[in-house]
Amino acid sequence: MFRAVCFCSLLFTIGLVHGEIKNKGWWKHAVFYQIYPRSFMDSNDDGVGDLKGITSKLEHFVDAGVRGIWLSPIYASPMVDFGYDISDFKAIHPEFGTMEDFEALVQKSKRLGLKVILDLVPNHTSDKHEWFQKYLAGEKKYKDYYIWRKGRKDDGVTPPNNWISLFSGPAWTYNTTLKEWYLHQFEYRQPDLNYGNPEVRAEMEDVIRFWLDKGVDGFRIDAVPHLYERDDLPDEPRSSDPSATNRDYTYLDHIYTKDDPRTYELVRSWRKVLDNYSDANNEDEKVMMTEAYTSLENTTRFYDYGSHIPFNFKLITDVNHNSSATDFKKIIEAWIAHTPSSGSANWVLGNHDRSRTASRYPRRAVQMIMLPMILPGVAVTYYGEEIGMADKSDISWEDTQDPQACNAGKDKYQSRSRDPCRTPFQWDKSKNAGFSKGDRTWLPVDEGYKLLNLESQKNLPGASVYKVYRSLIQLRNSSRALQEGDLKMDVVKFNTHYCYNCEMLVINREIPGESVTFFMSFSPVLDIFVDLKKYMTLYNETYVEADGYYESRHKPYWNNLNLPPFEGAVVSSRN
Repeated sequence: MFRAVCFCSLLFTIGLVHGEIKNKGWWKHAVFYQIYPRSFMDSNDDGVGDLKGITSKLEHFVDAGVRGIWLSPIYASPMVDFGYDISDFKAIHPEFGTMEDFEALVQKSKRLGLKVILDLVPNHTSDKHEWFQKYLAGEKKYKDYYIWRKGRKDDGVTPPNNWISLFSGPAWTYNTTLKEWYLHQFEYRQPDLNYGNPEVRAEMEDVIRFWLDKGVDGFRIDAVPHLYERDDLPDEPRSSDPSATNRDYTYLDHIYTKDDPRTYELVRSWRKVLDNYSDANNEDEKVMMTEAYTSLENTTRFYDYGSHIPFNFKLITDVNHNSSATDFKKIIEAWIAHTPSSGSANWVLGNHDRSRTASRYPRRAVQMIMLPMILPGVAVTYYGEEIGMADKSDISWEDTQDPQACNAGKDKYQSRSRDPCRTPFQWDKSKNAGFSKGDRTWLPVDEGYKLLNLESQKNLPGASVYKVYRSLIQLRNSSRALQEGDLKMDVVKFNTHYCYNCEMLVINREIPGESVTFFMSFSPVLDIFVDLKKYMTLYNETYVEADGYYESRHKPYWNNLNLPPFEGAVVSSRN
């Protein structure tokens, strides 16, 4: 009897401590919003956005219907590359606030039902990080935390090989005291970590657990293709770019410094850390996003190694304002074809490294914000896209902050600068667009903010980019067709005297009893008359959910639609 009681007690105890990953797949149809903290909201009027500023604006995401926010780096940093040069992975940079401020942001987000995703920057550290500094001070253990090599010649001038940094110039910097070179695929003050060293892998896993303990819901992993390099350091061959100089990153074909097979196993190990944490603590699934500017095959391969959301940049890199509806259709179909049945597609239109969507697609901000909302899977919004913010292309050399632009020099800085897409968020018509009450902001505010700002778009009679954005997120969150429906696409061509070979892209999502269809005009001059019954199944109740004119959903006139040039419309029909 005593044995039976003990055995039952043991089973009960095991049941109590055994965990599980809860709410698996919560992210599969989510809208995530990238916050660039320096430019979102300034709470102390120093001209730089901060954590308290973000916390004060969390209701904005609730109003829009966003599921999760992703913060670009907030870690302690010398700010050579505005947070991507990290001197302490477990501390908050003072400009952004304190750890208490971050904890308050997480707590409020949880109360509001928002997930918080952090940027993880594992490829490199700042040269001010204690690991790097300890090796410089003579602690030999830390040499293998980084990649140090002798030069080809013992002259302090000739590096180990011909590799080029993404920020231009040699990917090696010489230390005159140690008489060795260290590798940096980015800025010279961002030395690459050595993931061939198991101690480095353990350190990064510890960083991940530290922030999970703080309550974060996942990570977006930066610059994943650059995590490993060929150990024997062979020279890379010349690329086919005839315009590149021998200092430009595009001068070489990066076959030894990018897409190393070991990268995938490293990502798999980080996914295991996330899953084990959720399992042990009975928490919702932790999400992993990966940033990889590489081929479609190499990017989507991360699905098989644990990335829930391997960022899809093809709508940034592979199409532009001159692309046809057929081009867009091919890009979408290719990604869907490479998405595993257990995975979820994702769609990214902008980020802190690329020109804003409204600048890449003039006159088309409304239809472009519609596109990712109708496609299956995850949609990622870069701050300001929800109101159609454009690049501030006239930032002077004197006001330029981006190290990539500064390294390019005064003659080339405008072609390399990422500052135009990083200017302060435009909240309202007040001083500095409501971003800051200070006399100077870290980057100048766009002069057009008095006309283009969130407050104005909320109060504008008729449609606005923000109203369309919010209404379509609400539709995503309520429509089974958008969450579960099949995807069908068609390109409709029009040949008229005014517009030869004009096109319309029709994207349909449908389940029995409900259909949602997006009509996207690629015509620059011609209004397109759309007979809805030709392109979608019409049920008892049919509504135009969003277009460029009406403030709210409305019934189409006799089930017809007039689509002006470069406009879009979303139509739903259900029983």
